[in-house]
Amino acid sequence: MFVTMTDIPEIHFQAARAAIGGSIHNTPLLTSRRIGETVGCTFLGKCENLQKTGSFKARGALNKLLSLSDRAKARGVVTISAGNHAQALAWASATTDTPCTVVMPEGASQTKVRASKAYGANVILHGTVHEAFERAFQLRDELGLTFIHPFDDPDIIAGAGSTGIEIMDESPKTTVIVVPVGGGGQIAGIAGAVKPLFGNIRIYGVEPTGAAAMHLSLKKGQPVRLDSVNTIADGLAPPMAGDLNFAFVKEYVEDVVLVDDADIVDGMKRVSECMKLIVEPSGAAAVAALTKGLIPVGPEDTVVAVLSGGNVDSKTIARLFA
Repeated sequence: MFVTMTDIPEIHFQAARAAIGGSIHNTPLLTSRRIGETVGCTFLGKCENLQKTGSFKARGALNKLLSLSDRAKARGVVTISAGNHAQALAWASATTDTPCTVVMPEGASQTKVRASKAYGANVILHGTVHEAFERAFQLRDELGLTFIHPFDDPDIIAGAGSTGIEIMDESPKTTVIVVPVGGGGQIAGIAGAVKPLFGNIRIYGVEPTGAAAMHLSLKKGQPVRLDSVNTIADGLAPPMAGDLNFAFVKEYVEDVVLVDDADIVDGMKRVSECMKLIVEPSGAAAVAALTKGLIPVGPEDTVVAVLSGGNVDSKTIARLFA
């Protein structure tokens, strides 16, 4: 039986924002007239590509570590990540003086591997995403570490929700928020923090066609697990929808739409050309969905696209933009 909203304990989004606020960036909310004219709305980008460690993941990682006991922090933590959560947890662990081990799939971005090591994490490359999960659980059990789930955790969701609070504080006329979706921690947090207070807000998720776990979960009415994923957007490639995250999405999100990799590259180019910002493929998914016309918006709408991350190296940009 999957988790429903009635099974989830109250998540304190404002408390999480207060706890992490002194250590993370309140990232800018920037307009783009050109993207807005293309989509047919007032457009803003929430620049989580400029967040600590280069993605929104720093919010949830720090909030989770701040919730741990001193004893648990002294023993250390372990996680699995393709990259952005790895960097975020490594940074948060250094901030809280917590030993950190990160298991990453063997095909993980070397740029993200190096960054995780630079923040102080012990990085282990192991197998596929599914195999990396199993290895992380094994290390948890063998070494007595605390496993930090990259997205399916109340404290991770609460930290991610601070993004939504910032959006509404700075742009109270916002009517639509579009959020990239991997495992679902970010959209669960934003929807959970915003929707109960601003019921008229419409929230949409965006996934790659090659990693459509949440989209398929909504179709089936329960969280699903994918056998494999295939997308350039490694930050949106968890092979499953989180149980808690699915419950939030089912309750609060209008729809989760799909974009292909070519659309995502086009979104990266538009953000670069129109906003003078660099975003990774994951960070361009919301813009891709809007410019492709997949999100129903009109001239009366103020639309915020979450630019969820900017961790992409120059060689990858050159290859994708060629």
